[in-house]
Amino acid sequence: MTAGTSNPSYDPFYRAESMSALLARNWWAMALRGVFAVIFALIAFFLPGATILSLVLFFSAYMLVDGVFGIISGIRAASRQERWGLLILGGILNILAGVVAFMMPGLTVLFFVTLLAVWSLVTGILTVAAAFKLNPAFGRGWLVFSGLISVLFGVALLIAPLIGAVVLTWWLGAYAMVFGIALIAFALKLRSRKDALIDNAALHA
Repeated sequence: MTAGTSNPSYDPFYRAESMSALLARNWWAMALRGVFAVIFALIAFFLPGATILSLVLFFSAYMLVDGVFGIISGIRAASRQERWGLLILGGILNILAGVVAFMMPGLTVLFFVTLLAVWSLVTGILTVAAAFKLNPAFGRGWLVFSGLISVLFGVALLIAPLIGAVVLTWWLGAYAMVFGIALIAFALKLRSRKDALIDNAALHA
């Protein structure tokens, strides 16, 4: 490499544009994650009297599905030699949380709330960190919003860890609904940017 030249892969602007384009191509994965979150929220709202066992199993299934979609997006990024480690890390974390919940169906409310709080805080922080690596035009605000919702939910659970199972179901349902809607809005923004990228490529073809 000669003096005065630089590798674009080390340019923060280039990396942000690359990751933004990657997410735009995989907008459907974010949309499905949002849809599953909304479905989970509806289950929580319509079954507020569910036992803690049912709640744990619902949570476990949602985490496993969400984690798989996160890892799929990360693998697609790796196949294009693009960096998206936070996406894979978030997917692995979700799967681990789901497996722990599934393998320990006899969890007490307190332990389950603690698990939820830690998961929500960590994934929320990772989501916000990932958002600031994106171009604002690709819906970064929606991703930041969803991450902050996760952080606030985790803090709320830590402040009131002894809430009852019914109240916990309502809280979890409200969180999943807002989080899911934010992800769907983010996915739709990504889709619009994908269409713009395709149109732009056609014009320069």
